Amino acid sequence: MRSFRSIHNRLFLLLLVGMLALVLITTYLYYQRATEQIRTKVSDIAEKNMSQTAGLFDLLLKSYDSVTKSLNSNTELIRLLQDRGNKDNPVVQVNNDQRITDTLGAIFYSRDDIVGIHIVTYSGRVYSYERSMGGMVREYAETAWFRILRQSSGEMKWLGVYPQSLMSGGFDKPVFAFGRQLFELTELKQIGIVLIETDASAIISALSNASLGADSIVAIRDEHGMEIISTAQGGEKTGIPQDWPSTARIDGIRIQEMNGSLLTAAPIQKPEWTLISQTPMSDMQLELKKTRQYLMSVVIGVIIAATFLAGFISRTFSLPFKRLIRQMKQVEMGNFHGEVKAGSYEEINVLVASFNRMVGRIDELIERIKLASISEKNAQLQALQTQVNPHFLFNTLDMIYWMLDERENDRLGRVILALSRMFRYNSEWEEGASSTLGNELEQMRNYLTIIETRLGERLHVNISVPPQHLDSIIPKMTLQPIIENAVKYGLEPMAQPGTLHVYSEECDDRLLLIVKDDGVGMDASTLERLSAILLPGRSGSENELEPQMKAMEQDERLAASRRGIGLFNVDQRLRLMFGEPYGLILHSESGQGTKVIVVMPKSETRGAEV
Repeated sequence: MRSFRSIHNRLFLLLLVGMLALVLITTYLYYQRATEQIRTKVSDIAEKNMSQTAGLFDLLLKSYDSVTKSLNSNTELIRLLQDRGNKDNPVVQVNNDQRITDTLGAIFYSRDDIVGIHIVTYSGRVYSYERSMGGMVREYAETAWFRILRQSSGEMKWLGVYPQSLMSGGFDKPVFAFGRQLFELTELKQIGIVLIETDASAIISALSNASLGADSIVAIRDEHGMEIISTAQGGEKTGIPQDWPSTARIDGIRIQEMNGSLLTAAPIQKPEWTLISQTPMSDMQLELKKTRQYLMSVVIGVIIAATFLAGFISRTFSLPFKRLIRQMKQVEMGNFHGEVKAGSYEEINVLVASFNRMVGRIDELIERIKLASISEKNAQLQALQTQVNPHFLFNTLDMIYWMLDERENDRLGRVILALSRMFRYNSEWEEGASSTLGNELEQMRNYLTIIETRLGERLHVNISVPPQHLDSIIPKMTLQPIIENAVKYGLEPMAQPGTLHVYSEECDDRLLLIVKDDGVGMDASTLERLSAILLPGRSGSENELEPQMKAMEQDERLAASRRGIGLFNVDQRLRLMFGEPYGLILHSESGQGTKVIVVMPKSETRGAEV
């Protein structure tokens, strides 16, 4: 669901659905229009085919009719058929028979589709001319089709299609048979009948012209609705309703859709037959199938093209937003130096340009704040450092006054030399007021020279710092306030000698510089008050510490010595230089001594000593 709410996916779906909807609507309208046009076209073709086929069949039947008429109008043939005077003269009779068969042969060879021509006289003589036997004369017994022809009054009788020849031998294919009575036209005397058999394939070929498809069936029905011939294979029924068309005789062409087929009918004028065609709609829709296949191919191609086009457009539109979001995440992580390059639509370019200007201004503002913060820290360091010197300076001047009073010039020289070095060290402040641990220890030794001169055998100092720690960076005057507090408040109040230990340790990525004494220590309330000065400062500002510092100044023990202020000074400078995780840690017990731990990063070193 989250990905669906993205601009890319929503725009992609909107474009894709819109384009597909237009394509589908256009395709549907085109298909409907094409269907109507194809149906109209098919109906026109069906009507034209049926009309042409009916006309062709009329011409075929007329040509067959003319063949029988030519026999009936041949007076010489009629005379020979009814001449019985020479029946006792075999030579004459044979000659007459030969002349009759020759006449039949001439008509036989005038057409390619005639299978046989047979004249059956009422005297029982049969004259034939057929493909297998040629001309012949024989006797013939009366049959059903013979009675049909004999009962006619001279009109053409279309007997229909028979699966095999009625009289011709050696022809096993279906034949179309028709015939009529032969009359002597002068006296209208019945002489016999003529039967002509033609190859039914000629009729079927003529019927096939009315087919509209591969599965079309064309049939001919007589005036009684009986099927005479059909293009159906193997005697298959046409499936055409028996009551269609409703009348046996129709005036024009009829077209109707029924039972999943297209039915067409056309009249055949001469014998009053009806030509009927049945074409399954599946055949009629062959062109529609091709149209559907073409449209489906076009739709699939358009869908693929629309998918790529929608993806390209949505990606082009959403890509600047993705770049903008990616850069916003970088800004959120603190990286203000990147810049978004859109190169897209005008509105998006304006948005991206505004964002770039905003980030640039924020970066500039942050740099200004950093510079102001550094300047503020340096000012704080300088202000804090100025708090270190006065107290010690007064004590040293008191000591010099005491030593001059006793006139100990050698000791006074060492003290003055140490004091000179300390003042020189304190006067060499650099940006940040930092130094190395080695230089700080050297400064501490100058200070201890002065202290040991004043305390004598009452103070023992033990310094143990490995050489690898001497290059560690540390704020100037870090150890002196701690050692001063240790001597003044821890060791000096004791009656017996005390020891001061200064050493270093490593703990993970931190360097611990430890100043430990075995002096009088602090009670729990004093330690709690000193810790209260340091710990709140981890998260508070100097303004928040002012009430606590004033409260400490009002305390009788701490106000006179400013002991808490000195430790707060050192802790503040450590945190300003290294950060909040670093500073001072206090451990003390009354009568057991005090331990102050300076926590600083182990990796903070520099190559040259100050």
